[in-house]
Amino acid sequence: MADPYARPGEHKRPTGIPAIRWEEPPEGPVLVLLDQTRLPAEEQELVCTDASALVEAIRSLAVRGAPLLGIAGAYGVALAAARGFDVDEAAAALEGARPTAVNLSVGVRRARSAYRAELAQGGGHEQGARAALAAARRLHEEDAEASARMAGHGLALLDELLPGGGHRVLTHCNTGSLVSGGEGTAFAVALAAHRAGRLRRLWVDETRPLLQGARLTAYEAGRNGMAYTLLTDNAAGSLFAAGEVDAVLIGADRIAADGSVANKVGSYPLAVLARYHHVPFIVVAPVTTVDPDTPDGASIEVEQRPAFEVTEVTAPQVPMAGAGGGIPVAPLGTQAYNPAFDVTPAELVTAIVTEDGVVSPVTAEGLAELCARPRRVTAG
Repeated sequence: MADPYARPGEHKRPTGIPAIRWEEPPEGPVLVLLDQTRLPAEEQELVCTDASALVEAIRSLAVRGAPLLGIAGAYGVALAAARGFDVDEAAAALEGARPTAVNLSVGVRRARSAYRAELAQGGGHEQGARAALAAARRLHEEDAEASARMAGHGLALLDELLPGGGHRVLTHCNTGSLVSGGEGTAFAVALAAHRAGRLRRLWVDETRPLLQGARLTAYEAGRNGMAYTLLTDNAAGSLFAAGEVDAVLIGADRIAADGSVANKVGSYPLAVLARYHHVPFIVVAPVTTVDPDTPDGASIEVEQRPAFEVTEVTAPQVPMAGAGGGIPVAPLGTQAYNPAFDVTPAELVTAIVTEDGVVSPVTAEGLAELCARPRRVTAG
């Protein structure tokens, strides 16, 4: 399926099932998710009939990625309302499922506000549920539009920084259509470069310990006919030293008011390598990922994941034996340090690309000015 030697500009659109969708079968509304823990071995769906099932899907990373978590959170509130559950209780559970990803809270609060506003205007519970669903659907549409605009801004920035094309781009974790209502964030920029015939090579970090790069980004790159090469995270340094990286493109789960960026653990070392080797380090994320209430990087709560994700390996369709359901790769009782994210200070970030424009150099003032601009949203 994957062609790591695809020619620049050669592409085919993914034909897989969507990462998230709302359905209304006779037995009641459900939220259907593409189970990302099963990829790339199989495209298997999860059906959530209530918010608690969605919370578990979020915690297990069956659904993941900042923009998609926002969409899922909004749909989760709508699901709770439509199914007659306590909306505030469901919203609190959803918000607490992944503490670092600010988009999750944004989506939850948006749908809950729509629900409450309808009730405050005299509407009944059914009308409130419809309002919450409408808010979730608008957020879904807006994210798709934002993805396209980020891709355009990001490609223009790449062409400005690296005139002549032939871009060799290194990316970390997974930032494509699996994390978005559209084609993603950082991956969408690389995909735009590929379609324009200006992407020479996509370097895909494996992204340990859960291998979102190897399992998911390589999966998406192959489905889009992109020229890509997979590498272990600790091979990135030699790649930079060999002069094989022209730019780094990553996403973000939270951007503090001072421009510090929380992203999948391993992003900060790439920023240090990029600075030393004079390579642009570019963050691509929607404006909703900027959190003005978080003043700086030190204030970002970094999620700590279970130790078994490091001490065991898991793979779809492989018999498991460890305490966490995986294959042990460390002695029994081994302790593990497993932060899900790290924080890159603003001074190491060349630019932040959003749907509303680019901030470069990255400063608190520049971010505040960007966030204060009138928002362009999809009519819904």
